[in-house]
Amino acid sequence: MSIRMIGIDHSLADVDLRARFSFTQKAAAEAERQFKNLEGIRGCVLLSTCNRMELWVSTDQEWREDLLALLCAQKNLDPAQYRDCFIIREEHEAVEHLFHLTCGLKSMILAEDQIISQVKDALSLSRENYCTDNVLEVLFRGAVTAAKRVKTEVTFTHANATAMDRAIAMLADDGVDLHGKTCMVIGNGEMGKLAAITLKRAGADVTVTVRQYRSGVVAIPPGCKRIHYGERMELFPQCDIVVSATSSPNCTIRQELLDNLEISHPMYLIDLAVPRDIEPSIGELELITLYDIDDFRLNGAEGNESALRKAEQILSEEMEEFYRWYNALDLVPRMKEIESDAVEDLNLRIHRILRKLPLSEGEQETLKRQIDTAAGKVVNKMMFYMKDSMERDHFLECVSSLEQLYDKKKEAKE
Repeated sequence: MSIRMIGIDHSLADVDLRARFSFTQKAAAEAERQFKNLEGIRGCVLLSTCNRMELWVSTDQEWREDLLALLCAQKNLDPAQYRDCFIIREEHEAVEHLFHLTCGLKSMILAEDQIISQVKDALSLSRENYCTDNVLEVLFRGAVTAAKRVKTEVTFTHANATAMDRAIAMLADDGVDLHGKTCMVIGNGEMGKLAAITLKRAGADVTVTVRQYRSGVVAIPPGCKRIHYGERMELFPQCDIVVSATSSPNCTIRQELLDNLEISHPMYLIDLAVPRDIEPSIGELELITLYDIDDFRLNGAEGNESALRKAEQILSEEMEEFYRWYNALDLVPRMKEIESDAVEDLNLRIHRILRKLPLSEGEQETLKRQIDTAAGKVVNKMMFYMKDSMERDHFLECVSSLEQLYDKKKEAKE
């Protein structure tokens, strides 16, 4: 078995380049199914957020296909043009990356906790499409567990900050007071709801766009107003702040939609989407200031040195748990074979005793199965205790010795 990943993120590529490799949930599911069907791939998970896209695979040890070529085939792009934008990691390097990523240590905003949900959702999507396997299941669950420990046990200066929090802080630096300001949030997904809640908490008058669904009324954050998505440009000129955070592949605000609108006061447009929701050229218009997701970087290392050391200690402990499990995977089949040989050995020794008991043939067979089960559990318990309590090299010597013991018995029998 082997763990591999390939990723592009905000440290390697700008928002427009990342957008070329972003996946909607539907597209991610389809891509995962195609990857999973490739020979040598046992499981895969696609993580696609506004800041990064990563493809994770567990493979046969000898598998050596080009992950970037597989990704580019999905997007009809030439791999040669994008190699400098991606990082490929394997085994321990990949594991350490995922654990650090999931607790927010590789985010634009240090220790932001949205990434925990995004990693969980990525695993859930793969699971729903029968594309994950036990290695990726245990790895991703372990990373989430570690992130929850860091969130609970470590306090960062900017903990739980989001891109919207950062945007509001930047507006405050520009002298913008949100109290009473008219704000529109385009998009009612997770990011849109979070933006609306943050603006409302800051005292703004918030309206959220929604689309009509047959399933009934769409819930929006408490205290916010609603308008239909198709009416967004009617409200636009009245707004002081417009936030767009959708998963749409198309722009929600285009230059042409503003051609007949009169903008009479300063407006701030905040684009939290990847791909972009707002055409960049709009930021060149008079009275309009446009921010995109890459404007909200926050270097939070300064002042958080102690918190980072504690987080590293927690991650080290949790990764060690995963490595103990992962490093034993290759031993499990050997341990099971020894268990089977030991049970067979016991059967040969008690066969004559069972035949002498005053039991019917059926009762003897039932008793034999019960003894087999009990013996298997005893041997299994001893083997796994030895694995957990002994140094790996010493345990490997014991396994090899037991294998040799039963191999000799088989040879003698033959």
